This record gives sequence, C-alpha cells and structure tokens, in this order.
Amino acid sequence: MNTVISMYISLMPVIFAGSLNMAFVKTKIWNRLYIPIDKGLCLNDSKRLFGDNKTWKGFIGMIVCSIFTTILWGFLCHAVPYLENHNFLYMSHENQIAFNIWLGALFGLAYVICELPNSFLKRRFDIVPGKTGRGLIGKFFIVLDQIDSLIGCVFVVSLFYHMNFVFFIFYVILGGVTHYFINILLYKMGLRKNRN
Repeated sequence: MNTVISMYISLMPVIFAGSLNMAFVKTKIWNRLYIPIDKGLCLNDSKRLFGDNKTWKGFIGMIVCSIFTTILWGFLCHAVPYLENHNFLYMSHENQIAFNIWLGALFGLAYVICELPNSFLKRRFDIVPGKTGRGLIGKFFIVLDQIDSLIGCVFVVSLFYHMNFVFFIFYVILGGVTHYFINILLYKMGLRKNRN
C-alpha cells in the first residue's frame, strides 16, 4: 500500500499541472500561441500531422504549469515529512528548488511529447481531434488517451528511481485509471469536451 501511495505522491505535480494547463488553455492569456504545432501541415496522405488540438499554447503551458506545480509540491513535501519521505524523486535527490525546476520541465516536456504520437495515429485513422473513434479502434484510443502522457512521466520518475519493467507497467496502468476518472471530473466541471 505504501508503494501505491508513493506512486501518487511522486506524480502529483503532473496531475495538478495537467488540470491547470487545461484551464489555462481555455483562458485568453498567451492566445498568440494558440496555433497548431503542425501549422496545418498535411502529409502525403493529405491528412494533418497532429491536428488543431495540439497547440503551442498547450505545449508550452504544460511545461510552465509542471514547473510551477513541481516547485509548489516540493515546498509542501518539505513541510510534510511523510510526503517527502514517500516521494520516489526525493529518495535519491534532495528536495531543492533547482532540482524541482529541472524535474518539472522534464515532466511537462515528457507529457506533451508523448501525446503527439497518439494525435499522429488518430489523424491517420481519420478520427476527429479530441475524439476517440468507434468500435475496436475507438476502444484502443480510449486506453491510449489515458496512458500516452503517463508513459513519458513514469519514464521521468524512472530516471531518478530504479524500477523494473513490471513496476513501470503497473505504474502506467494505475496512472491511466486515475487519469480516466480525473477526465470524467474535468468533463463535469466543463473543462473538457469529452469524458474520455
């Protein structure tokens, strides 16, 4: 049970950053960055590279939000020894602002980069941006939507905390289930267009 608690404690900044970035993207702040990463580029199949939903505002916003939440979480962990002692990231590195800035940037970058292959695949299957599709393909993308960014974030944790492959997969699955329920909550709050 302590291991599962540590898993959540270690990724809590990313959970907060993802929700914060979703709210940030809906504001008018930095709207000049609300342009698609692929700038409308179509490949030889006449389909977009990533689509309209992957914007520079969301990309940069996630990195900035992750740095911000990781610094704040570091302060909270320092104030509450239980959190610091059960955070995988502070078991081998000291909880310092410089480390948390670096860690937050890595979390944010891993999060957004690992979402891009998913968007690329969806465009190949003619799935509308922000949707998952139907049938077996739709179910595949529902799962992929929950774990794509987590694969990157758990990889970041693995850079600082040794884990075997089984542990890595379990961490991604646990995060994916959590991500799914957070998405439902954000949908009910009006911050997401879809449940999944």
